Amino acid sequence: MKTYEYIIIGNSAAAIGGVEGIRTMDQENEILMITSEPWQTYSRPLISYWLQGKVKRERMQYRDPSFYEKNKCEIRYGTMVEKINKKNKTLQFKSGEIVGYQQLLVATGSAPFVPPIKGLPNKLKETKNIFTFTKLEDVIGIKDILTEKSKIVILGAGLIGLKAAESMVNQSKSVTVVDLANRVLPSVLEEKASVIVQKHLEEQGINFLLETSIDEINSMKVNLSNEDKLSYDILIIAVGTKPQCELVKDAGGEIGFGIETDIYQKTSLENIYAAGDCTQSFDISSEANRNLAILPNAFLQGEVAGINMAKGKAKYNQAFPLNSVGFMGLYILSAGTYIGEEYEVKTQEGYKKLFIKDHRLKGYIIIGDSMRGGIYTDLIRQETDLSTIDLELLMNSPQIMAFNQSSRKEKLSQSH
Repeated sequence: MKTYEYIIIGNSAAAIGGVEGIRTMDQENEILMITSEPWQTYSRPLISYWLQGKVKRERMQYRDPSFYEKNKCEIRYGTMVEKINKKNKTLQFKSGEIVGYQQLLVATGSAPFVPPIKGLPNKLKETKNIFTFTKLEDVIGIKDILTEKSKIVILGAGLIGLKAAESMVNQSKSVTVVDLANRVLPSVLEEKASVIVQKHLEEQGINFLLETSIDEINSMKVNLSNEDKLSYDILIIAVGTKPQCELVKDAGGEIGFGIETDIYQKTSLENIYAAGDCTQSFDISSEANRNLAILPNAFLQGEVAGINMAKGKAKYNQAFPLNSVGFMGLYILSAGTYIGEEYEVKTQEGYKKLFIKDHRLKGYIIIGDSMRGGIYTDLIRQETDLSTIDLELLMNSPQIMAFNQSSRKEKLSQSH
């Protein structure tokens, strides 16, 4: 049995962050990376753009192909880990092989949530025209059968479902999005912003059936909760994701809304760290534990875990929701939690709303020009006291002049 100083289960943002974190402290000891997918690391948010024909496969790479060799990583593709033995510090693969570790990072990410629907097969891979929409494998399968005559039905009006709709609306006969909620992007936007996005997407040819669910799936047709039937050539299940915690849970680790970790990304199990979509994070904007399946958080958590695995000292305590997304020319930037007093501006060019509580910016939504949105993000991250800030100027023209003189001097000094 071979023992590695470092093993990372995963090959996406958190795993890559883990490698780079380790290499800031330790340039010598070998890293074993294990992934169930058959290809090198890629940016998952780009899968819809690949299906749309806007990016080529090589542009989807999250790191250069030489990344693994340069960082002395052994990469095992198409490999499933079945068990963590915390006592012996070993991993058992589905093949039966066992390897040892000194430090382990679990970066298993999230998996699509597939609701129980009558007629839906237990394994979607056994079907030819029903897909989820989170991996490259999904869009490769869709592209193989997508034609200009295809009728597309998408269950879910969240980020995943709407990106799927955007990618296919101009390559198919019709796209219909079904969701039980009464508006689009219900977990990302408040009501007024949702209306703006839905109207824009409807103008691009996307149809919506809201406050509606799929009760049954038959051959090439779904039965809806309103008793209508809807035919399809391709059915996409996009109702959200769930953290993949099973390995740590079965090993005896603490699980909440994901794998529980401290600010050093250490789990409740000795020598085992976790990062990314599989973890529970403390959201500084809501001051509550949540599962934050967001790429920037995943990478930063992985980097912190890697540094600490290699005997460095780093912490990650600034997690909060952050989404930057575009839908057919309409750009959305949102962050934080929508609590507190609301400040709203709506113009022909776009829409903006800030949420302020106890003199702290808790969240914001921008639709349209988000050029200076990073200022709002920084205010949430730094938990900046807004009591001395010109809120009208901050709302309409966010820039450093909205801060008082002493705050401006402090921020300018931090930038040099």
